[in-house]
Amino acid sequence: MHPPRLGYANLGLGVGLRTVHFPYILRNNPPVDWFEIISENFMDSGGRPRYVLEQIAERYQVVMHGVSMSIGSTDPLDFDYLKKLKKLADAVNARWVSDHLCWTGVAGLNAHDLLPIPLNEESLAHVRGRVRTVQEVLERPLVLENPSTYVTFTDSTMPEWEFLTRLAEDADCGLLLDVNNVFVSAVNHDFDPEEYIRNVPHRRVVQFHLAGHTDCGTHRIDTHDGEVINPVWELYRLAHRLTGGASTLLEWDAKIPEFPVVHAEVLKAKDYMSERLLPRTAAPAAAPVAAAGVVSNPVSFLVGAQADSCAAPA
Repeated sequence: MHPPRLGYANLGLGVGLRTVHFPYILRNNPPVDWFEIISENFMDSGGRPRYVLEQIAERYQVVMHGVSMSIGSTDPLDFDYLKKLKKLADAVNARWVSDHLCWTGVAGLNAHDLLPIPLNEESLAHVRGRVRTVQEVLERPLVLENPSTYVTFTDSTMPEWEFLTRLAEDADCGLLLDVNNVFVSAVNHDFDPEEYIRNVPHRRVVQFHLAGHTDCGTHRIDTHDGEVINPVWELYRLAHRLTGGASTLLEWDAKIPEFPVVHAEVLKAKDYMSERLLPRTAAPAAAPVAAAGVVSNPVSFLVGAQADSCAAPA
């Protein structure tokens, strides 16, 4: 028996909720385990998008995934944003709230990109304090995702997996392990993706992300526009075995096919779920989760208008 992370249960296999699939979902009630929403697409919206979300939240478990918290920025935390985030989480009974280990802007400007941070003691202390503050406002653990990256910093002093491990333990937060991002960054920065998977704190992994990406020869771009490739599935197999399994979600944000195609892709995860799981260490129980402008899909935050090309990311 493997206990849930931070008090969060394994929701099974889910997909990202996208507007092109609204009619199909409402009409067919497909047998998907859960949905992940992009938080910013619903925080200030009303009308049909919010109506559809409320209908879906009545039928399915929902998780919130953000792209604008900018946890790594030097700008002050946006408390108005955080209050809206908490209000939405409460309204849709979000099982948890996640965002990325990155910064998205400075001096009050939003770059609409998930930008990397230097991995050193100074930035670790900075982000750790901000995560603790965010969790106090949200009144629940924050779950942070490893982003795909295309540049590194000369003043970084530790690998990303060490930074994430120390951050998660010190700030007592959860991790969203994006297996595709591990693979993309490993190719771009020439490190061993299996070493990354083996060295993150497995007891902190609340969720997995899977997605397709674009192979540009000299580098990979996290475009979320196709099927998951075999090496990423094999990394998922390893991650599933080491963690004992966690809620798994497929992202498909460009060239989006019909819903059954997306659902069928995430169901492939069943073939990579190891029967022989390693023992998991119980995490401390968390307090019960409270009843949990439109922005672009996440891919535009990663590579902007170059999502469909192999031009070097800006």
